[in-house]
Amino acid sequence: MRFALRMGFAVFVMASPPAIAAGAKTPLQVVVSREQQSLVVYDGDTVVATSKVSTGKAGHATPTGIFSILEKRRRHESNIYSNAPMPFMQRLTWSGIALHGSNHVPDYPASHGCVRLPSKFAASLFKMTGYGMHVVISDRQIAPVEVASEMLFQPSESRPQGPALSDVPLRPAIGEFNQSAVEVAMTDKRPSPVASDEEKVPIRILITRRGTQESVRDLQTLLNTLGYDAGLPDGFSGPATAAAIEAFQRAEGLPVEGKITPELIEAVFRKAGRSAPLNGVLRVRRQFQPVFEAEVAIAEPETALGTHLLQFQDLDTNTGQGKWFGMSLENKLPKTTKKRLGITAEREPGTLERTLSRITVPKDVRERLAGLLANGSSVSITDTESGLETGEGTDFITVTRERRG
Repeated sequence: MRFALRMGFAVFVMASPPAIAAGAKTPLQVVVSREQQSLVVYDGDTVVATSKVSTGKAGHATPTGIFSILEKRRRHESNIYSNAPMPFMQRLTWSGIALHGSNHVPDYPASHGCVRLPSKFAASLFKMTGYGMHVVISDRQIAPVEVASEMLFQPSESRPQGPALSDVPLRPAIGEFNQSAVEVAMTDKRPSPVASDEEKVPIRILITRRGTQESVRDLQTLLNTLGYDAGLPDGFSGPATAAAIEAFQRAEGLPVEGKITPELIEAVFRKAGRSAPLNGVLRVRRQFQPVFEAEVAIAEPETALGTHLLQFQDLDTNTGQGKWFGMSLENKLPKTTKKRLGITAEREPGTLERTLSRITVPKDVRERLAGLLANGSSVSITDTESGLETGEGTDFITVTRERRG
């Protein structure tokens, strides 16, 4: 495999560099293999370019997962390692992981965590890529394949343009790092107007299990609605939230404990006349900014979802249909994480389509997503939260193995 990749590198890069630059507007994907010490650029399931790489050495291992290009600099120097030159730098995380050129790219791990590229290839790749383009780093070699599933969205599902404002009841939700707010519709929502043609830039969709923060945030919102001051609905339980819970329990004749339990959440939702929330959450970002989030249902919640990335492209504007290409990454969850999430069974061996069939997205949410869908849009699926790498000025970053591995 490694020999084939090197041969591909010679064919694609050395023989025809202008052809690489010509594909700059195509929604490409980059896949890096730590085992193969290789990089492959894909257009759908077609190989566009390949190269050898050097990933992080022992003690500085390159993290695996789903990343996006956050920053590009032709000339850059490391602010960690003695101003070491990093030409044609393409940043993947704000904590210091990037693709960059180097004059020392052996066929074994040798960097301090970044992905080193041969200098000429780094310059060619720099011309091909754009901000937000996905870079997947995996242990083994993986490749995107075309995926067909009724769960995946298509622009043909979108509703006609609606009024400028909708009467959807909204509540504030705090984005990751609690620095930006995004509107979130409650269970009885209807779709907002779809984006105009000028706004058709790729969106990023994350589907994951509903976490503690979402549950606490909904509880705070409903307590405030019922007249109990739980403070800002930020998903973090503080003194104001505890006091609001105790006041609610006294008023309802319940044991006054001030603790958040499933029974308490059920009682608050019932009192507010709301149905219980679904067990999954779908979040949307565009150009590194939160757009909206909604509830989704995950069947067989005791079984792990795994970690997957799907990208949409080749949209036919006449039919409103495009193609989805997907990849699955290894992601072994710690026992403590499985216990917290209620996972008792690993994901069944099989196709990505099996995982997709377990996810149900409400019709109104599908219609809204369909109206936002554009070439290069993507869906990430994972059991756990995005982690600390996802924040202000990023797409959804899913790390499957930390740098120390």
